[in-house]
Amino acid sequence: MLVYILKRLALIVPTLFGILLLNFVIVQAAPGGPVEKALAQLQGLGGGGTGGGFAGTTADFTGGGDGGYRGSRGLPPELVARIEKLYGFDKPAPERFWLMVKRYLTFDFGESYYRDRPVSTLIAERLPVSISLGLWSTLITYLVAIPLGIRKAVRDGSRFDVWTSTAIVVGYAIPSFLIAILLVVLFAGGSYLEWFPLRGLTSDDFDQLSTFGKVLDYFHHITLPTLAIVIGNFATLTMLTKNSFLDEIGKQYVQTARAKGLTEKGVLYGHVFRNAMLIIIAGFPAAFVGMFFTGVLLIEYIFSLDGLGLLGFESVINRDYPVVFGTLFIFTLLGMLLKLVSDLTYMWVDPRIDFERRAR
Repeated sequence: MLVYILKRLALIVPTLFGILLLNFVIVQAAPGGPVEKALAQLQGLGGGGTGGGFAGTTADFTGGGDGGYRGSRGLPPELVARIEKLYGFDKPAPERFWLMVKRYLTFDFGESYYRDRPVSTLIAERLPVSISLGLWSTLITYLVAIPLGIRKAVRDGSRFDVWTSTAIVVGYAIPSFLIAILLVVLFAGGSYLEWFPLRGLTSDDFDQLSTFGKVLDYFHHITLPTLAIVIGNFATLTMLTKNSFLDEIGKQYVQTARAKGLTEKGVLYGHVFRNAMLIIIAGFPAAFVGMFFTGVLLIEYIFSLDGLGLLGFESVINRDYPVVFGTLFIFTLLGMLLKLVSDLTYMWVDPRIDFERRAR
């Protein structure tokens, strides 16, 4: 077991390197960038002020060097070179990538181009929001979907199965962001009730509250966004659980267990559960990472929650490459660690599975 864990941890390094390299190459080929954006801002000033911290205006310079950038016409090559140096684009692409990799080995993600703050600080500030949304959403989704899926499998074809399937289809058909808007309209002062706050993860006077008051205030703010995510995501897991249990219930070993005199509950939780849950466990890392980051982007926007999903999206739009690669590094690292946890859970649920022996 220890050897297998060490091998998997060792594989994280080349995998991270490959993902960073691939995305770095794609970014280099994509049009636009921080230099082009700074040049466009300077051109748009028209001689009326300063741009991006550079002394002088476009009217103060003469010359027509294009510097190889779109939008640099009319700007002197010296100014273009200063902008390139500011953003680190004065070095060749391979050298920039190598410097980035060396910094990432020590979790130094550099500074944001436009926020003038370290990327690690930005990530640390946004991480509690993403952890809150991802953790509670995943926990509640699994606590609801797995028992419901088992119940539907046991009572397959009954009225309970039919009406719950109808509710699940309706919840699956409505996107999470529409559910979020509906919850805002109904319960956050949109048009009807004003039971829940609309913005932020805590109130403005959070620091002055007692410990119990802080807990209540936190859950008061997190309820609606979590509910919106859960309603939009539990349908797939519920049906996956039901179908997995139905598939196992129809197998020969279940008939044998019943013939030996075991109760239905003993057959279900003593034999079927262990085998049926393998496919559920397999999808846990992807589901968790999806809820943790990318899957809650619009939810964060609607409820004014500054999480990593919104940070990464804004950084892509603004070509803030240090933040883009920093969040990508965190997403990938957490995803691979969770995949390892998933494999270890496999072996815990079913001791017959031995990844270490298969890897030899």
